[in-house]
Amino acid sequence: MNRREFLRRVGVGTAAVGATILPGCSPKEESYADAYSADASDIPTDKMTLRTNPSTGDKVSLLGFGCMRWPTVKGESARDGAEDIDQEMVNRLVDTAIAHGVNYFDTSPAYCRGLSEHATGIALSRHPRDKYFIATKLSNFAPSTWSREASIGMYRNSMKELQVDYIDYMLLHAIGMGRGMEEFNARYIDNGMLDFLLAEREAGRIRNLGFSYHGDIRVFDHLLANHDKYKWDFVQIQLNYLDWQHAQGNNTNAEYLYGELEKRGIPAVIMEPLLGGRLSKVHDHVVARFKQAEPDRSVASWAFRYAGTHPGVLTVLSGMTYMEHLTDNLRSFCPLKPLTDEEMQFLYDTADIMMQYPTIPCNDCKYCMPCPYGLDIPAILTHYNKCVNEGNVPESAQAENYRKARQAFLVGYDRSVPKLRQANHCIGCRKCVSHCPQSIDIPAELARIDGFVEKLKQGTL
Repeated sequence: MNRREFLRRVGVGTAAVGATILPGCSPKEESYADAYSADASDIPTDKMTLRTNPSTGDKVSLLGFGCMRWPTVKGESARDGAEDIDQEMVNRLVDTAIAHGVNYFDTSPAYCRGLSEHATGIALSRHPRDKYFIATKLSNFAPSTWSREASIGMYRNSMKELQVDYIDYMLLHAIGMGRGMEEFNARYIDNGMLDFLLAEREAGRIRNLGFSYHGDIRVFDHLLANHDKYKWDFVQIQLNYLDWQHAQGNNTNAEYLYGELEKRGIPAVIMEPLLGGRLSKVHDHVVARFKQAEPDRSVASWAFRYAGTHPGVLTVLSGMTYMEHLTDNLRSFCPLKPLTDEEMQFLYDTADIMMQYPTIPCNDCKYCMPCPYGLDIPAILTHYNKCVNEGNVPESAQAENYRKARQAFLVGYDRSVPKLRQANHCIGCRKCVSHCPQSIDIPAELARIDGFVEKLKQGTL
């Protein structure tokens, strides 16, 4: 599809794009810092939209704080870097969130290289216990943690790190990943851990019990078919306007997942409302489409408002590394202005348009890491997607912008990914494939990207 045809289909004229996207500017990676101030003084502290959990009557903030991306001392996300977590900044983020009505904090023993629960516990323990709900997970992914003893040890260590004597929201983490039912049974049934967690809920040390779903739909359907037995208090699913009907890889359309929960009256906790940031880093022409509709709102806010508009949603999780992330999201939820039917359709139409771009469905979750051969897999895939969205992946040397795109791709590649960690070092061991929640054939994609890079270097595209 050529540029003129694409603009016609998205409903954005050339003049409109020119007015929205200035020459030399790069709005596709819209920065919260560029668009919004970190100052939260103009955001009301008493307008957070709350949803009621029917199991316990909890009044839960519709914006939930995902603790997977706490900031490091170098100002990066602890999910990306190896530096220590910036505890002072974590405390500031938590304080600002609580002051504006956020009361749901989601963590895991696996987040931030195992440091998230500790940092979260320090920050939250400075506030009265009735001011927040803690959600954590039994993240017993490794076979070495599948024994009853090891799994119970992980559960009890979570309480120690979080400095609490009960967990508000406890999840079986990422059911459906790996070997589907076989792995689920090994992690939770054969070792008696699900029975243990049910007993802990009965004793009050777990107030709400649920699970997060990735992957094999048979596991999701099995657990819901046994809802009368387990009485799930909530379920965490991936939901956004792209995944509603266009889930990729081994994921399931959110329309089905949400519908199954809604039929049973089970509250949904939403993860990946931004698809790991992909829905805030969209193609130039899609940015222009959003800006024409709502000039003063960030691209990301559309995705958050979409998730929150569904009435069966208890809370929408956002991993907020910077104060700008938090303040932008607070503006979306203090209070939530639900999307109209027309706006919902606008997003579904936008999703249809986005599916025409050959991006790789990587959410930058880093479950594929570390690579045994040192590749930075997420950085490689993210750079490729960035260049797709910027129009810097030319189809041939005859493309109008070939020279500019070639330079942007190759220079950006070397800046984003050290040479010894680039795609040409992949040997196809496939150890990463089983860990990918999106079921990406990572070695095949790396080979494709490496082939593209070599053609650019040799001038043979």
